[in-house]
Amino acid sequence: MSTPSDPKNPVQTFFRERAANAQRGKRAPAPLGHADNTIEAVGFPGVRLSIDEADEALRRVADRLAPLRPLLGRDDFNILALSGGAAGGAFGAGALVGLTKAGTRPEFAIVTGVSTGALIAPFAFLGPAWDDRLADAYVGGHASELLSLKRLGPTLGPSLFRGDSLDGLVAPFVDLELIQAVAGEHARGRRLLIATTNLDSQKATIWDMGEIATRGGEDAVRLFRDVLVASATLPGLFPPKLIDVEVPDGEGGATRYQEMHADGGIAAPLFLMPDALLRWRELGQRLRRGRVYVIFNTVLDPSPLTTPPGVTSIMGRSFETMLRFSYRQALSVAAGFCARHNLPLWSASIPASFSHFNMMKFETAVMRQTFDDAEALAISGRLWSSAVPTPEPLWRGLFKRQPSTRERTVKDPILVPATDLTPTGEASVDLAPRRGPDLEEPIS
Repeated sequence: MSTPSDPKNPVQTFFRERAANAQRGKRAPAPLGHADNTIEAVGFPGVRLSIDEADEALRRVADRLAPLRPLLGRDDFNILALSGGAAGGAFGAGALVGLTKAGTRPEFAIVTGVSTGALIAPFAFLGPAWDDRLADAYVGGHASELLSLKRLGPTLGPSLFRGDSLDGLVAPFVDLELIQAVAGEHARGRRLLIATTNLDSQKATIWDMGEIATRGGEDAVRLFRDVLVASATLPGLFPPKLIDVEVPDGEGGATRYQEMHADGGIAAPLFLMPDALLRWRELGQRLRRGRVYVIFNTVLDPSPLTTPPGVTSIMGRSFETMLRFSYRQALSVAAGFCARHNLPLWSASIPASFSHFNMMKFETAVMRQTFDDAEALAISGRLWSSAVPTPEPLWRGLFKRQPSTRERTVKDPILVPATDLTPTGEASVDLAPRRGPDLEEPIS
């Protein structure tokens, strides 16, 4: 029970509220000084991907994410990465629904997500049958209601909104039925990965959500939700999530700690696989017939304007510029990875022409317009652009002259940002409605 404020003693009230918030902020210590691969979520060993640069460790994780397949197999290996962007998640949701309606939505072997992309990822992973629930989550009015001024947190609290605001947004859509569906797809060999940022260790933590789902029960539902909420917890807007972990004590038992996790976009604006695995020299052979798709739930292109001289305007403009640079850098890393492994890369982002877009506007009408516009782009075949030329089947190389290095130059998406969603140039693929990237000749 809280003590009522005394209007006659504002100083006393100030320190009383500060002390109350300090009490609410108590937590167990973090497992500092312990190796990452010795730390496990309580009751859920093996659900986090903690790897080092050793070949054997990398091979074990590669076997888990991208196992070797028969040389003559015909199965595709599609990867989808979903970025952050707060209210911009309506773009990614609309894009996926539009791809379903256009009949051009691939099945993805690996789906990764951070921040609002983490909230989209389970539905992207489960496929078109879950589109209605995905659409409801983003344009059903829930965000506008739960993130209203009525949900503001306490004075001097850790965030603008109370922690139950985001929990209340996630819980109705992530239930036992969804967990069981994710477990079923995980059993087929597909993988759903979510990144959070461990504020204690200042590292990204990658969670194998299918492995969590496989354990089943209410505890799995709770941890699944906690990871999604943590990944979407924008610092200052929502309070970070404390996750219980344990470390072997050397005597057959375990010592319990807590880790503080927040927005996955802090450490990884977008990711395809763990960083160490991206650098592994033996990964390429596992990616035959692979394609990479990335959806940025924000605007990537610069938007020149005269910045007002006020503090708020300068801080807001600086934050926006920093985010766009980080996302374009993430795209550059993805483009480099795909170029090294001869993989086509298809990217989508919110066009600068979406003048109504604001990542911090959770009004239903604004999110609905973003959703509808993204859906229309996908249906019309104008969603994707390509930073990496689409490789040809290997057998064609036996009968035609290979293009010169100059003709196959990959544009740097930072130095040469896209100005149109429709790919141009000889190396790009015609994205007219009759032919999408998923219908291209596969890589043999």
